[in-house]
Amino acid sequence: MHAFKRLVAATLIASTTLMGLPLSANAGIVSTSDSLSTSASQSNRDQVNAFLTRSDVRQAIEQQGVDADAALQRVAAMSDAEVAQIAGRIDQAPAGGDILGLVFTVFIVLLVTDILGLTKVFPFTRSVR
Repeated sequence: MHAFKRLVAATLIASTTLMGLPLSANAGIVSTSDSLSTSASQSNRDQVNAFLTRSDVRQAIEQQGVDADAALQRVAAMSDAEVAQIAGRIDQAPAGGDILGLVFTVFIVLLVTDILGLTKVFPFTRSVR
């Protein structure tokens, strides 16, 4: 029992001593444009996801032969530039109109990513990889 107390005391002394050592932290400067681009890309992703979760859009996507949940997963895998392009198309569309054009845009983006081998949504495509 005495050896156990000595071991615990030695461990506590060592840990207390090491707690007093200074820890170093590294920080970098984040520019305003980097900060804004991150928030803008997240806003674009939220906008596209909200568009794809609408019931009329889900029906139109499924009529094209694409699972709506798979389309949401593919949007998550897209680059920020691709998501920004789709979000721009959503902003330009008239309210309640031209949903078919937007669904067609999403279809084309998914088709191109399938052909490039980045995704596998459509069974009729062959990857170039």
